[in-house]
Amino acid sequence: MSKPSNLHARPIISDLSESAAILSHYLQCKDTRFELPYISEACQSDRQTMASPPSVGEEYLQYDLFDNVNNVPFPAPKSPLFTFIDLFAGIGGFRMAFQNLGGKCVFSSEWDDQAKKTYLTNYGEVPFGDITQERTKSFIPDGFDVLCAGFPCQAFSLAGKRRGFEETRGTLFFDVAEIIRRKQPKAFFLENVKGLQVHDKGRTLKTILHVLREDLGYFVPDPQLVNAMNFGVPQHRERLYIVGFRKDLNIHSFEYPLPTDTSKRFIDIREEKAVSVKYYLSTQYIQTLVNHRARHEAAGHGFGYEIISDDGVANAIVVGGMGRERNIVVDKRLNDFTPITRIKGEVNHEGWRRMTPREWARLQGFPDTFKIAVADASAYKQFGNSVAVPAIQATADKLLKKIIKNKES
Repeated sequence: MSKPSNLHARPIISDLSESAAILSHYLQCKDTRFELPYISEACQSDRQTMASPPSVGEEYLQYDLFDNVNNVPFPAPKSPLFTFIDLFAGIGGFRMAFQNLGGKCVFSSEWDDQAKKTYLTNYGEVPFGDITQERTKSFIPDGFDVLCAGFPCQAFSLAGKRRGFEETRGTLFFDVAEIIRRKQPKAFFLENVKGLQVHDKGRTLKTILHVLREDLGYFVPDPQLVNAMNFGVPQHRERLYIVGFRKDLNIHSFEYPLPTDTSKRFIDIREEKAVSVKYYLSTQYIQTLVNHRARHEAAGHGFGYEIISDDGVANAIVVGGMGRERNIVVDKRLNDFTPITRIKGEVNHEGWRRMTPREWARLQGFPDTFKIAVADASAYKQFGNSVAVPAIQATADKLLKKIIKNKES
């Protein structure tokens, strides 16, 4: 556990976002051993938060942290079975999964302000910011059980061909590895895109595994692609999962979960009522999509829009137009075709529309009680960047059964 004397050496807080992060983390961890990194600055954070009006630009601070830290849809369990930290937290997909299994988050970090707003609204906590900064790392408590991170994929310098710890410096994986080295959690759970397997001709993943196994000394079974559609959501979403266990736990085997539910289709997550006309495509936009697809088909490519039938499974939802264009649906429940946004052409009468943010939330396994606290553009980005909660939870359950002795087998 960090020493209070080191905490007092920190500079005066001037960032309201960090101030709110300190205060909300303190309130979440109050009266536990995990409050220590936050307690010495919590009172100072409170004074600055309450003294600064919300109009300074931190919209997510427009309510009282004291009154609302537990008055959220997804509060931490009162008697947790284990603890974890949530790095590159996004909107808390990892947190949702691990809380569902009885865990308590004792530190979170996310750089995007819009994602922080959604995180605060649902979990009562403002994540800390840039995890590459030493000050941010200094707030991470000792003694937590599991490190969770959906870190971005970056190329490493392999000039020396040692494929070791130092060759990852300057990448976000280095910061994850450094935290593992310092804090020595019982286990970690890392998630990345399918392309990490072939990134830089496979050298990136080879370096990552070398660092985790050789430099950090963790037992790391071979990573595995896990598809969200095998765990109760109708989305074909393959992601690479990497788990690891501290050597002294004497864990020498791990089996990723087998499929639990492959039955779900789009109709199972479709909006119950007719949606706003704003989600329906214009005739001109549809023609643009048709032309674009025709050009690629003529060139022998498979790119272009795709319509997901009611009994179909969605393609992976991703950030950007492609995530929506590859997941168009036909919904003929609209009666009023008067546009409410500026469009070129007319609203189509064939029922072509994009999925709604709520449908994307369901595709990622978020319950309907999850609050969407931002505008549609940000919501699409946040759900597109998120992990699929049911697939994470199924894997986390397997991991936790290895490290928690009193957990039912």
